[in-house]
Amino acid sequence: MNHTPDPRHGDEDPAAHAPETIAEGIDEEIVESNRRLYVGWQWLLFGALAITYATFHLVSLNVYPMETWSFRIVHVAGALILGFALYTGTRFAGEGSVKQSPVWLGWISYALLIPAGYALFQVWRMNQMIAGGAMRIDPAIEAWHYGYPLIFATSAAILLSWTYRQVRQRLSPPDLVLMLCAMGVAGYLILIFGTPLRASTGTSFAPIGISYAALAGSLLILELTRRVAGMALVVISALFLAYVWAGPYLPGFLGYPGLSFNRFFSQLYTDTGILGPTTAVSSTYIILFIIFAAFLQASKVGDYFVNFAFAAAGRARGGPAKVSIFASGLMGMINGTSAGNVVSTGSLTIPLMKKVGYPGRSAGAIEAAASTGGQIMPPIMGAGAFIMAEITGIPYTEIAVAALIPAILYFLSVYCMVDFEAARKGMRGMRKDEIPLFSKLVKQVYLFAPIIILIAALFMGYSVIRAGTLATAAAAVVSWISPNKMGIREILKALQLAGTMSIQIIAVCACAGIIVGVISLTGVGARFSSLLLGLAGVSQLLALIFAMLISILLGMGMPTTAAYAVAASVVAPGLINIGIQPLVAHFFVFYFAVVSAITPPVALASYAAAGISGDNAMGTSVASFKIGLAAFIVPFMFFYSPAMLMEGTWPQILRVGITATLGIVLLAGVVQAWFFGPVKLWQRLVMFVGAMFMIYGGIYTDVAGLAIGAALFMMQRKLHGSGAPQAAESG
Repeated sequence: MNHTPDPRHGDEDPAAHAPETIAEGIDEEIVESNRRLYVGWQWLLFGALAITYATFHLVSLNVYPMETWSFRIVHVAGALILGFALYTGTRFAGEGSVKQSPVWLGWISYALLIPAGYALFQVWRMNQMIAGGAMRIDPAIEAWHYGYPLIFATSAAILLSWTYRQVRQRLSPPDLVLMLCAMGVAGYLILIFGTPLRASTGTSFAPIGISYAALAGSLLILELTRRVAGMALVVISALFLAYVWAGPYLPGFLGYPGLSFNRFFSQLYTDTGILGPTTAVSSTYIILFIIFAAFLQASKVGDYFVNFAFAAAGRARGGPAKVSIFASGLMGMINGTSAGNVVSTGSLTIPLMKKVGYPGRSAGAIEAAASTGGQIMPPIMGAGAFIMAEITGIPYTEIAVAALIPAILYFLSVYCMVDFEAARKGMRGMRKDEIPLFSKLVKQVYLFAPIIILIAALFMGYSVIRAGTLATAAAAVVSWISPNKMGIREILKALQLAGTMSIQIIAVCACAGIIVGVISLTGVGARFSSLLLGLAGVSQLLALIFAMLISILLGMGMPTTAAYAVAASVVAPGLINIGIQPLVAHFFVFYFAVVSAITPPVALASYAAAGISGDNAMGTSVASFKIGLAAFIVPFMFFYSPAMLMEGTWPQILRVGITATLGIVLLAGVVQAWFFGPVKLWQRLVMFVGAMFMIYGGIYTDVAGLAIGAALFMMQRKLHGSGAPQAAESG
């Protein structure tokens, strides 16, 4: 697509017509279709609740530490209460032909407040008994006066919430019951089980009340996860829970001796399961970085990131696609969800990509691949790096450094795919008068300061929590010299936004904790490890391919954090048992958990992009899979070349980094059938062999790959020159 100068401009400098900004609203809060929008006193009440929830974490993590067990329980319970207040379980009344539920259904819902309130009252009563010297509570009292009323109220309210339709501005009665039930669960866990009784977990002496609290808590977590993250994770969790009782009847390596109801549930709501590594991370690192992201969002830094990317790369051929790579990488690193990143940045970049000549499918695929890559971009890496540090015990800074080369390779691959496609189709970039002036935006480069401070603090030896808090404070301070100053009102808005944004990730982490609990309590993870060990005896490559497929399968339809947490529990121990280093094993499953967002047939990021581009969802997911192909090859490089993760001497790391980079460029040429010009089929086959040689990382294969690459380079230069046809000039 050639373009000619606009005759209206005459001989004027196009820069005179350059817009101040092109991206606006990137930082606007995304309101989901099932999210309530309160007004009046309810808006004040639930806004204050969200602010209190975010502030509670800041204070507990930095000023007045809380006992770990109680802190995690409050963390989950707060998300449940806030989540049921903000997200409905069904469609809103008044939207389309949906009518409000009849009054009698509301009265039935309100009646459930009686058993829920009674169970909560019994928590106070049992606490008084223990304070009065009782060593334990009569099991009959725990069952009949606490457990049964709580389970009944929880189950009935969940079922009613699926059918009760209320207008968007009001809280529905079933959700009020669920909020009370969440308080009943947390109250028992803190006041009754948070005593010396905790030592009885998993034994026949464990109080029956903990099992009822854990069952009700699990139901609440599953229901909230359904509302904020969809059915995929709920179905997988339900299958794992079913395995607890079906397992003893299954043949082969899936069979296990079995667990009783009390023994299983008395341990599920402990650090073995729901309160384990996933909640440990969500209650510390993740919530802190959500607050950091909310402060950046409130100070409009996201808009600046995207405008900066447009100014830097907008004029290159296929400019908006390259902008998408930079902007989505920056935003995705912070916000922690691939699909959410697609919605925020893709709403701007996808239409602009279509404007310069990309088909809707390619535009959506590029955005999905770039947004997914943000999850592997250090230093924040969404939230996966924190979970990896928690599970492996490897320092966070070491994980962030190890992620550097793989992240560069991934984004270089996507960039080359975009560039080669733009050259092949003769696409232009954006005109100078269509993008912001770089000279103006560079004057606000100080807006990058919070991220730079975060990185500097981490590598100066500060804890992740202290570094995150400093970066959050820096975001507020930096805003004072920017056009979007943060006063008290904006800071409260940021805290309210953080409380709301945290609900999904906390629900997902708690739900993943259910799966982790089943894996550890039934021993299915150990049996899976033995299966991988057997496969490795035949072929290590076969074992890695099997581990890859399981990681992608577990991650389909799930947010990145949950996908990695589950894969790390099922697959990573097996890889470690076959002799792979822990860092390599966890990075292997982490990458495949991340790219499950662009892997057909269930690709959340691709589906979100297709919704914006207007193209077919499955077609977009296949195209994004092709563009993100490097992410399916790079993890195998970890195994064959640990230097890729900074494991080795500097000469080794340098050699592997350079040759892998060249291999990735060749691989992009294979996929797009373009190098300096069109590439014939036989040349593509030779390029693929050369790419694989260099990606493999051995000395001899590197030499062979370099020879092939050099020969192709000279051949293409001779045939096509620089490879920049006139049609591809950006003007």
